[in-house]
Amino acid sequence: MRVTLLGTGDTTGTPTVGCDCDTCAAARERGVSRSRFSVHVANERTGESLLVDFSPDFRSQFLDNDVSLPDAGLVTHIHFDHLDGLGNVYRLVDGLPVHAPSETDPATDESVAETIRDKYDYLEDRIGVHSRDPFEPFETCGLRVRFVPVDHPPLLCYGVVIEDPETGGKLSLTGDTSYDVPERSREALSDPDLLLADAIVPASLCDHHPIGGRHEGPDGVPRTFGTKHMTREGALALADELGADRTRLVHLAHYYPPDEAFEEPLAVDGETYEL
Repeated sequence: MRVTLLGTGDTTGTPTVGCDCDTCAAARERGVSRSRFSVHVANERTGESLLVDFSPDFRSQFLDNDVSLPDAGLVTHIHFDHLDGLGNVYRLVDGLPVHAPSETDPATDESVAETIRDKYDYLEDRIGVHSRDPFEPFETCGLRVRFVPVDHPPLLCYGVVIEDPETGGKLSLTGDTSYDVPERSREALSDPDLLLADAIVPASLCDHHPIGGRHEGPDGVPRTFGTKHMTREGALALADELGADRTRLVHLAHYYPPDEAFEEPLAVDGETYEL
């Protein structure tokens, strides 16, 4: 597998439009970007590729990176920064399979798959939406894929496990989540060659959240920022518990202080990894 990080930012990205904070200024000076989240996974053995989440920055991401249009797609949840790029496939693809979880969300009375069908009904001649049960493996692009439930209230949200059945290479993505990832999902995500973990801000910023932080570690440091996302410290603790061989932190906000915002293991757009 060849993994390309097309988008490593949160809902506003870095630099954020109209923002003159020191971190956004540093990103402009360095010529780096964190656009909205998306990951391209190429199976170089079969010549096919899989896209995890459809960023609103779809067009610029594919123009800026030397990657092929996807042969299939995955959607982890229905927040706009992970889904609203799907409309970009119009006139670009024909018959694109889009795989999404089948579990009905009490907050919407629909599954992720059903929401995609309703919202993008005008693409019905371009895409085919396939409902997938959590934890149940399915094959696409010559790869073995599973959706695993995580914790991103109030919506249902899923991490993803992608494995190459020929080489044994394993990519795990936490999806948008707090540190409170269910144990069964942790088992599925464990021992990856590469882990992409949500780490929206450093734990020190929990003091500025209306409800602070949660899931403190033994040192008292919050591993969840508010209720929805892991802190950097939480993501690294989870990576250690999962036994990740390599970890890149993604879904990053521009609130990281500039002297920390581009330090390891925080990712930026365009990074590639061979598994």
